[in-house]
Amino acid sequence: MDSNCIFCKILNGDVPSQIIHRDEKCVVFMDIQPVNPGHLLIVPIKHYSFVSDVPDDVVSHMMLLGKKMGIKLRKSQIKCEGVNFFLADGEAAMQEVMHSHLHVFPRYAGDGFGLKFSPDYYNKPPWDSIVAVGENLKSIN
Repeated sequence: MDSNCIFCKILNGDVPSQIIHRDEKCVVFMDIQPVNPGHLLIVPIKHYSFVSDVPDDVVSHMMLLGKKMGIKLRKSQIKCEGVNFFLADGEAAMQEVMHSHLHVFPRYAGDGFGLKFSPDYYNKPPWDSIVAVGENLKSIN
């Protein structure tokens, strides 16, 4: 546990939370600044800053819990026409709490949430640059 981490404080019971599920690997609780009502956070019990630090079995468990929570959201009375899974890994990727976590939140048409692409996104790169990046990634163990 990290005594400065808000999620560790929640997991220790030092900060109030609305817990939906808890097991030996993860806790699922309501986000206090939701994208939409029903926004959930899936957090490993042990403190890991980045997803690369999280053991494979815990990452797998996070995704399985995400699936189960998505099913709950769709079955609930919460407005839910779709579900987003969002895992920010690092500050440049918009990770605000440095305790790895998976967001699961309901979506519906016109909810106001979206992704903003840079203007360059719409200009496809040349195929040879895609191949070069792919070859570089394939060469890394």
